[in-house]
Amino acid sequence: MKPAILAALAAALPLPALAGVLEIQPVAENVWALVGPMGQRDPENLGNNATFGVVVTPEGVVLMDPGGSWKGAEMIDAAIDTLTDLPVVYVIDTGGQDHRWLGNGYWQAQGATVIASEAAQADHHDRGSMQMSALAQLIGDGLDGTAPADADETFDSDKTLELGGLRFEIHHRSPAHTPGDSFVWLGAQRVMFTGDIVYVDRILGVGPQSNVKSWIAAFEAMAAFDPVHVVPGHGPATTLDRARADSYDYLVTLRREIGALIEDGGDILAAPTIDQSAFAYLEQFDALAGRNAQATFEEMEWE
Repeated sequence: MKPAILAALAAALPLPALAGVLEIQPVAENVWALVGPMGQRDPENLGNNATFGVVVTPEGVVLMDPGGSWKGAEMIDAAIDTLTDLPVVYVIDTGGQDHRWLGNGYWQAQGATVIASEAAQADHHDRGSMQMSALAQLIGDGLDGTAPADADETFDSDKTLELGGLRFEIHHRSPAHTPGDSFVWLGAQRVMFTGDIVYVDRILGVGPQSNVKSWIAAFEAMAAFDPVHVVPGHGPATTLDRARADSYDYLVTLRREIGALIEDGGDILAAPTIDQSAFAYLEQFDALAGRNAQATFEEMEWE
């Protein structure tokens, strides 16, 4: 099916791809989200339990995030092949999670140039071995062929990429879910690719590598562009209002409730008891809410 026809399809009707592992969601003209499952990494999704962005230009494809493994990248490549015959020319790593960079080697072997923030690349070096070990347990033989690969180009805070008449503005403003999270602004289409700065329909995860305070600042920097379309790191493409409700408001609530707990003399064991009920509609709430509260307590305890 031609890209122009796909772009005309309603975004509310994502197309199934690759046995249902990825859904191809039209976002704007020549822009798609590849929406992976909300659950854990497993042999079926090959580490692609996340959302990836695709922009087709007359000179080739720009891909936001390479996939969680070599085979996961192959899966993404097969989905892109249903949209265009043009090659992927650039891959932008938006952060430090495995699905944001461990597929780099596949794309480099196809001739693509990989871009990442310096902070993201440092995070890749810090956590790559741990991520590879975890993936070996989670996806088994699906990890075959995967080897950590550095980006070809790095930047400190801002980088502009121009391809096929389109301008991509890549911005790293502060640590968020991971230390090197970036967002990518496609102004011509008013599309924002947020990486893990935004989760939609699924509760976000706060881990040892996260910083809730600066995550809020990163969201605010992204939102200042006033995007019409938001392609999140997890979940379907959406509006800024929905991104704010599912991610920003949750982060603000965590800091407010944990701050009150600390002020009242509470300890980390009480952190999971804070009121997060307004976000119980998000997938994986029961699994992650308590852990998120404890991680936020550890961050705020000595502020």
